[in-house]
Amino acid sequence: MLQSTIKSQNSTIPRVVVSLSMPPAKPERRSRQRIPARVPVKVKAKEGTLETTGYTRDLSATGIFLYTDSQISEGSELEMVLILPAELTQGEKRWVCCQASVVRVENAGAGGKFGVAANLRSVEVLPEIVG
Repeated sequence: MLQSTIKSQNSTIPRVVVSLSMPPAKPERRSRQRIPARVPVKVKAKEGTLETTGYTRDLSATGIFLYTDSQISEGSELEMVLILPAELTQGEKRWVCCQASVVRVENAGAGGKFGVAANLRSVEVLPEIVG
């Protein structure tokens, strides 16, 4: 804190200058821009018996954030099936199967859902089923 005085005609007024330092901005760790999209997703853990459903909050070609009722541990390896929006598939919605690694889990909030952030290691487009 720096203190100095300002002199006026009739008096001297103390002046206080406060230096505020902002914390440095966190670097963006995402390699691709996320697209907000609420898409149903089926989740299966590679090891164990976890099979659950949820819905995405946002996703990109390399990452996904989803909400689910089931608690999933950080570091878990997942297989997910969902429909990618047209913004990520060059114009058409596509069913895909993704292999992913969980990088962060947020505790269940008021809605009872766990937030799961994962890196997508691979995305395989599934064949269309004509019926």
